[in-house]
Amino acid sequence: MEGGDNMTRINQYDKRTGITYLYESESYWDKEKQQPRSKRKLIGKLDEQTGEIIPTDGRGRKRTQIKNPAYDDTALCEELKLKLKEKELLVSQLTEENRLLEKEQAAILKALGDVLREYGEGGPRR
Repeated sequence: MEGGDNMTRINQYDKRTGITYLYESESYWDKEKQQPRSKRKLIGKLDEQTGEIIPTDGRGRKRTQIKNPAYDDTALCEELKLKLKEKELLVSQLTEENRLLEKEQAAILKALGDVLREYGEGGPRR
């Protein structure tokens, strides 16, 4: 056996969640560090009641999506779309209000400039 590779299954119990995870472990010799190493890959959870392995996608999540009535993606999506439209309307209103204020500010600055020219340093011009 050249690399000393072998595959074993490891059960690891998580005390916090009470779930037993199943891993596939591959042992190999690390030539650089001159010591044995292993790689583990999550293959599933152990169902304590039936003893069956529940496959996962490698991150602890089930491979098949089960619809949870308490969490409906469609309803959430529609709710977020509605909130987005409300925010877009608010941005539009504020943009228009800002445009009007800038126009008003320009008119005030023009009037102030006219007054300063009229009543400049020497008083009113005649």
